[in-house]
Amino acid sequence: MTKITIKKGYSEKIREGFPLLTKEMIQQGNIEQEGKVFTAIDPRGQFLAKGYLGKQNKGSGWLLTWDQNEEIREPLFKNKLEEAVAFRKDFFDDNQTDAFRLFNGEGDGIGGLTIDHYAGHYLFTWYSTGIYQFRDEILSAFEQILSYKSIYEKKRFDSKGQYVEDDDFVKGERPDFPLLVKENGAHFAVYLNDGAMTGVFLDQRNVRKAIRDKYAEGKTVLNTFSYTGAFSVFAALGGATKTTSVDLANRSVPKTIEQFSMNGIDYEAQDILVRDVFRYFNYCVKNEVKFDLVIMDPPSFARSKKHTFSASKDYMNLVKQAIDITEKKGIIVASTNAASFDMKKFRSFIDQAFKEKGARYKIIETFSLPEDFRTTEAYPAGDYLKVCVIQTM
Repeated sequence: MTKITIKKGYSEKIREGFPLLTKEMIQQGNIEQEGKVFTAIDPRGQFLAKGYLGKQNKGSGWLLTWDQNEEIREPLFKNKLEEAVAFRKDFFDDNQTDAFRLFNGEGDGIGGLTIDHYAGHYLFTWYSTGIYQFRDEILSAFEQILSYKSIYEKKRFDSKGQYVEDDDFVKGERPDFPLLVKENGAHFAVYLNDGAMTGVFLDQRNVRKAIRDKYAEGKTVLNTFSYTGAFSVFAALGGATKTTSVDLANRSVPKTIEQFSMNGIDYEAQDILVRDVFRYFNYCVKNEVKFDLVIMDPPSFARSKKHTFSASKDYMNLVKQAIDITEKKGIIVASTNAASFDMKKFRSFIDQAFKEKGARYKIIETFSLPEDFRTTEAYPAGDYLKVCVIQTM
C-alpha cells in the first residue's frame, strides 16, 4: 500500500476527520495513480487515515477510514451505504416527496460519489476516475441493501471535470422518460439519460417550498438563471400573479413549459424568455419594470457573449442590479452554490451592495443544504449552499 506523508501542520487536521487530500498537504508520496489506496502518515510515521487517490477540482483524493485495520473494500462501502439509507428513512416514508439525495459524498463518508433517488430510480455520479475504480464493489454493496427500478450513472471526470457523454444506463429496466417525481406535493419531469443535468436541482427543495408557502402569493415574480423553471413552478403554485423566467439557454423554454404543464399551470399566462440575465436587468431599468419577488441562483461561473460571471467577484454587482428592479417592501432571494466563500462572506456582498445603492434591507430568512444533503463539520466547504431571503426597505 502506498504511504503518503502529510506535513505536520495538516496532520492534526486529518486526525480530527478532515476528509480531503490536497497537494499542499503532502510532504512525500506519489499521488499520480488514480484509484490507488494509500495510508496517510504524519512526519513521524504514525498512522493518520486511509483513502484513495482521485483527482477532481477539489483535490487529489479522499480519506475514507481512520481505522488502521479497516480495508477499503466492499464491506466498508456497504457499511457507509447502510448508514446513509438509515439516515434518510423519513425520506423513503414521505408520500409527498420521492426525489432526494441518498448519498452525499464526504458527508456520508465517501468523497467523490453522490447517489440521488428519483421515485425508485437511482443516479450515481462519479467525480473522478479514482472513485470509478471501485464502481463494481460499490454497486454490489448497494444491491445488497436496496431494491431499485433502474440505476443510471453520470461520469464527471473528463480533463476539465465536466460530464463524460455516455448512455448512462447501468442496470434494471430502462424507464420511459421523463420520470415524474414529487417534491412537497408538486411534480417535476426528470431525465436521467439526457446529459449532465436531470431537470431539477434537489438541493433547493426547502427554498422552493418557502417561496410557495410564504412569499409568492399575489406577487409578480422574476426567476433569473431559471434553468427548467422550478422556482417559477413553486411561485405559481403559491399564488403568484405572474412569473417571468429568464435563462440564456434556448432549451430552457420547452423545459420550463414542460414543468409548468406537469403541475397543471397555464404556461401561456407566464413569461418564459431566452435572454442574457444581465441585459434583461438593463432592459427592466430602462423600461421601469419592477417585480415584487426576484430570485437569483446563478452558476458559480458563467460566460456569455457579453458577460463573464464569477460568484466570488461579481455577486455583489448582481445584487445591486436586483435592487434596481425590486419593488419597495419586495423580496430578493439571493442564492449561490459557490464553495469558495462562506455565508459570512456572502452576507457581506449583500450588505455592500445595499450600502452602495444607499438602500436599506433586512435578511428575514436563510437556508443552507437540506437534511438529505448530509455534511460533516470536519469539512465546512461541503456545506456549499447559501441562500438569503432579503426584504427591501
